Formats: sequence, C-alpha cells, structure tokens
Amino acid sequence: MNVVEFAEYLVKSIVTEKELVKVSEFQADEDVTILEILVPEVDMGRVIGKNGKTSTAIRTLIQAYAAINKMPKVKINIDSF
Repeated sequence: MNVVEFAEYLVKSIVTEKELVKVSEFQADEDVTILEILVPEVDMGRVIGKNGKTSTAIRTLIQAYAAINKMPKVKINIDSF
C-alpha cells in the first residue's frame, strides 16, 4: 500500500460519500511529496473535526506512515469541491 492508498483509506473511513473522495500525489521537490485530498463540501466538517483535530490526526498518521516506510516528506492539502 502506498501513501496515496493509505490516505484514501483514512479519509474514506470518515466521510459519508466515499466514492467522491479523490487523493492525488504531486512531486514538489525530490524530497517532498504533496498529497491533495479532495472531499465533498458536505463531508468537509467531518474531515476537519472540532478545532481541526481530525485533520491534524489524519496529517500525523499519513506523515508517520511515510516515515515508517522510508518515503519522502509528505505535505497534505485538504480541500472541498
């Protein structure tokens, strides 16, 4: 499982409209990977959580997964459509 699949698994387990979640990977630098997580507007509150705690937890888990698997540093952008 790569970092994109892991991020998709995490976010899909939270949202109600699972089929609309999209995770894209971009190389910003050779040492930095950017993950763009797009969720429906109706599920944005679930993903952010109270005071941003859920989104912080998602970012922490993805970064830990990347570090354990010796992947480059990961930056995560969460947005809605």
